[in-house]
Amino acid sequence: PRSVRITKRVVDLIGGALGVIVSAPLIPFIAIAIRLDSPGPIFYRQSRVATDAAGDEYHFLMCKFRTMRVDAEADGQAVWATEEDPRITRVGAFLRKTRLDEVPQLFQVLFGQMSLIGPRPERPSISDMLAAQLPGYDDRMVTCKPGITGWAQVHTGYDTSVESVREKLLYDFAYTAHLYKLRDYLWMETRVVVLTVAVMIYG
Repeated sequence: PRSVRITKRVVDLIGGALGVIVSAPLIPFIAIAIRLDSPGPIFYRQSRVATDAAGDEYHFLMCKFRTMRVDAEADGQAVWATEEDPRITRVGAFLRKTRLDEVPQLFQVLFGQMSLIGPRPERPSISDMLAAQLPGYDDRMVTCKPGITGWAQVHTGYDTSVESVREKLLYDFAYTAHLYKLRDYLWMETRVVVLTVAVMIYG
């Protein structure tokens, strides 16, 4: 409904602006820590897949603080991170645990490319593989933009297998099911925000 669409955009603008203000003092220290910990760029841009309201796929560049070595995917093959992944830097491990690596995406929320809360976008090659194995995978973002955090992210960890994504897919559909009534949406959005803060604090 129009009431949910408008409210969600207002929440994104206010939440994104507050997030930028709160995280701004941390950004220089994060940048210095990344540069001292490993050679390479501070930011990492990666093509991700989203779906518009008509169900058509489109690609956009998602920005993060770099958490891996620059040669993490030297062969050009997209690979999921694993526990104790040797490609992840020391600073990167901390940024991932606290989700601070996602801070640059707050600017993408303000520009309208992403939402604060919604299904996480995946890389094109992995997205194609998942769509072939998981019915409905392409439909999870038809009702909303890709998010920085989400109902799936606060309940599960990083993707490690098709089965882990299958579980996340159920959470994504549970989230989008709450977008059809304003009261349901606000209740769900509030829960995701509170749980996201808890994840950032407690890792």
